[in-house]
Amino acid sequence: MRSSSASCAVASFAGAFAASHGPLIVRDWDAIPGDEKTRLEKAFRELGRRVAAAKPDVLVAVSPDHWSNFFLDNYPAVCIGVGESNEGPPEPWMKAYPHRNLAGHAAFAMHVAEEALRQGFEPSLSHRLKLDHGTCIPLWRMELPQMPALVPMLVNSIEPPMPSLARCLEWGKLLRKAIESYPGELRVGILATGGLSHSIGEKTMGAIHEDFDRETIKRFSSSENSLLEYLGKELPSRGNGSEEVRNWLVAHGAAGGRGFELVDYLPVPAVIVGCGFASWRV
Repeated sequence: MRSSSASCAVASFAGAFAASHGPLIVRDWDAIPGDEKTRLEKAFRELGRRVAAAKPDVLVAVSPDHWSNFFLDNYPAVCIGVGESNEGPPEPWMKAYPHRNLAGHAAFAMHVAEEALRQGFEPSLSHRLKLDHGTCIPLWRMELPQMPALVPMLVNSIEPPMPSLARCLEWGKLLRKAIESYPGELRVGILATGGLSHSIGEKTMGAIHEDFDRETIKRFSSSENSLLEYLGKELPSRGNGSEEVRNWLVAHGAAGGRGFELVDYLPVPAVIVGCGFASWRV
């Protein structure tokens, strides 16, 4: 017979983490200068160590969809993967990724979706997604000893109109509520991927705005208003890839708006991304 304490157990928040996912981190790995490659390796491994130490049973992987599941004729603002499993990355240059299928957690994912609808959020749902480099590069480079179950949360930071910055923070807060109301002894973490500054397919392609990146990192330790005001003002001129900071905002909201601990930040011209790695204080 189960004890009353066991029957009343609810899930717990295991922490929030963030990492860049620039494609060239894999595709052109050998072309990255040695010192920058070493720092990237150390940053990914340290983040992986922190994720492993948090012992999540489930990771909510917050990433954009890079045209792997959606296109202009159908691109939701937010899509939650509620299936028992998802496909690995479809990109040919990700073929060495060791997982062709990635386990999901359908019960928890559906709980998030139902809680979102109760709270006035309106996500799209998918029972099977392709998890592209946005999700899989950090998972790969972090070298986790064991892959948690994944609940994908695809946030549009690719094509306007996008969810507002404030809404992404609210999504994070909603995730925290959903985690702490889920019945069962489950540890749930959040992995936000993407950013920081980069420009893809624009006249400014290759530009890295180190000043913007460093100020953005600083603002994550300030008030929500300060952070949102700065991003709202600066994002339109800082490269289209910089919009992926929305995923970091989701993690920030889930962590209660506490400032994060920066694992490392380095602009890497060889991968045309200002690469950032962070974990939030729980």
